Amino acid sequence: MRSTRAVEISTGLFVLLGFAALFFMVTQITNRELAVDGASYVVTAQFENIGSLKPGAAVSMAGVTVGRVDSIAFDQNVYKAVVKMRIASSYNRIPNDSDAAIMTSGLLGGQYVGITAGGSEEYLKNGDRIELVQDALVLENLINQLVASFMGKRDEQGSSSGNADQGAEGGQNQTEEPKQ
Repeated sequence: MRSTRAVEISTGLFVLLGFAALFFMVTQITNRELAVDGASYVVTAQFENIGSLKPGAAVSMAGVTVGRVDSIAFDQNVYKAVVKMRIASSYNRIPNDSDAAIMTSGLLGGQYVGITAGGSEEYLKNGDRIELVQDALVLENLINQLVASFMGKRDEQGSSSGNADQGAEGGQNQTEEPKQ
């Protein structure tokens, strides 16, 4: 009786320590990237769909975090989401014709803004807006489109094969000669 109680207590402590370690790792990973508290500049971009992008999400170029999403608002005049990004001043040579896309880390990971450099010799500065944008791909929308595509193909096959069968039967009845 006593040994089973000890096993239960040690198992409970082991699980509790596992959760504490997991919590510690999550807090360390999320705070490690880039803190843009010092010198920085702000640029904006307007998106039709931001998916689940949140303030604090990374802004990256070539996989390197160069800033953070500062805030997200809705512009009622153009019916778009306005994403304000704070870029570290050490990354002050981003061409002003660059484009911004909302990307996803892995299949179900968090979303971030990815900037692809343009070719201009003029650079983004405080208050500029990135004109070329690509909206977030929403997984639910893609699945709905895929299902609709399959259903449409199935309906087409069903109706075309039904018509072909009906036509063949009709043609067969018309060409049959009476038996003598």
